[in-house]
Amino acid sequence: MHLTVLDAPNEWSRFAEGSVERRMLLALGDLLGTPLRPKPLMLPDGSRVEVEGIDTACRVLVQLVSNQGAYKPAYRNKVMADMFKLLWLRDSVPTAERAVLLVTEVIVQALGGWVARAAADLGIEIQVFDGGTIVPLRPPSRSDVKRA
Repeated sequence: MHLTVLDAPNEWSRFAEGSVERRMLLALGDLLGTPLRPKPLMLPDGSRVEVEGIDTACRVLVQLVSNQGAYKPAYRNKVMADMFKLLWLRDSVPTAERAVLLVTEVIVQALGGWVARAAADLGIEIQVFDGGTIVPLRPPSRSDVKRA
């Protein structure tokens, strides 16, 4: 199935000026050398889904987990749902080459053990936003996963 990338009603969709989501996309876009913006995508049946960040060439797909404050175990579900969505989008957008999960520092806890290893094995890049800069998440070694 192929998805069609649509024009967004406005450049930043639901991400307000100064929001952590907008800052995350700007920082990742600077790192990758391409602007990233949220865009709606249309399925063949006419239903829609939004990707939280995509470049103009539709090669880079980004989902954000931007929670802040105290860690909650439910964040792990959001991480896994976004990883699943990225896999589907990467297979459904014909030009897509990269799938990136961009998380805030508090979310790193949700990526312990097998979750980060699975993302790496499936070709999902995980980047961490510390409020100003972005660094790649170091996937755990295979021995770390066996212990988890």
